Amino acid sequence: MKLMPSALVCRDAVELVNDYLDHTLSRGDRRRLEKHLARCDACHAYLDQMRAIIAAGGTVSPDDLAPETVEGLVQLFRRFHSDS
Repeated sequence: MKLMPSALVCRDAVELVNDYLDHTLSRGDRRRLEKHLARCDACHAYLDQMRAIIAAGGTVSPDDLAPETVEGLVQLFRRFHSDS
C-alpha cells in the first residue's frame, strides 16, 4: 500500500503496520510511519500488540482455550467470511 506524502492519521498508520512488520514498505512510508509511531502512543501500542501476536503465533492450540473461547472465535470467523 502506497500513501500520499503527508502526515499519517491513525487509520492510515494501522493499515501500514502489517507491511511494516513484513519489511515491505517503501522507505518514505516507513519513515512516515515511524515518525507517527514516535508521537502516537495508541498506534505504538497497536504495533507492540501485533508483534506480541506474531511472537505467540503457533504457541496456542485449541486445547489451551476454554470451549466458549473457541466457539466465539469460530463464530467471529464465520461472520467475517459471510460479510466478505
